[in-house]
Amino acid sequence: MSGKMKCEAKVLSQELLSEGIYDLWLQVPFAKDVVPGQFVGVFPLNKATLLPRPISICEVDTNGSAIRLVYRVVGSGTAEFALYQPGDYMMVLGPLGNGFPLDKAAGKRAVVIGGGIGVPPLLETAKRLSKAQGSKAPAKISAVMGYRNSDTFLDDEFTNFAEVYVATEDGSLGTKGNVIDAMKEQDVPCDVIFACGPMPMLRGIKAYAQEKGIKAYLSLEERMACGVGACLGCVCKTKEVDEHSHVKNARICTDGPVFDADDLDM
Repeated sequence: MSGKMKCEAKVLSQELLSEGIYDLWLQVPFAKDVVPGQFVGVFPLNKATLLPRPISICEVDTNGSAIRLVYRVVGSGTAEFALYQPGDYMMVLGPLGNGFPLDKAAGKRAVVIGGGIGVPPLLETAKRLSKAQGSKAPAKISAVMGYRNSDTFLDDEFTNFAEVYVATEDGSLGTKGNVIDAMKEQDVPCDVIFACGPMPMLRGIKAYAQEKGIKAYLSLEERMACGVGACLGCVCKTKEVDEHSHVKNARICTDGPVFDADDLDM
């Protein structure tokens, strides 16, 4: 796989998916190199903001020249991105980080689990799993999505690649509770988990996976700041000593964002 590159990306389309959630397609030269679970750094125009905003890659188009970013507006940088129109150009750096080890799902019952803005990177993950052939193909693919309420996004698109289960905190759709509640209530068959979402959710998934003897790979992207290892704002605790800092830490943006749950001290 090629290394990361900084380039101008042409905006192909942008629309509002849900309250505060935008759906953006960008034309980029590195689309064919993207591994599901990776992300890009998007640079705001405001030069006072030197660091790019890390946004996970939701989908890659079939001809390999565009990527889809589904992101939530949370500050000035993402608020600026929401103003871009087709034909505009944005500066991006990517692909960044590592992705999900999809080969670990070969012959197994794979479950992708997303919570909130952790849902988007799992769409391409489910898509690639569904395209795996022969001995590389999973025995089954399920998707468990967690939302606050019935104002969901992307869940309908997962039905193209997986059997979909939804959990909502207020019980307005699917299982009332969180993704683990849905896993238990629906008795979702599972041998390996690929997950992304808020830290409490990931802790719950790690505990569930350990209890059931399931392998889990967790994307910790919610903690990232710069995306390029410069700010050290995304350090997480690991069980192994980092060869650079000689402490039990890893930088999510460069060593991750995807980690084997067994390697994380959560």
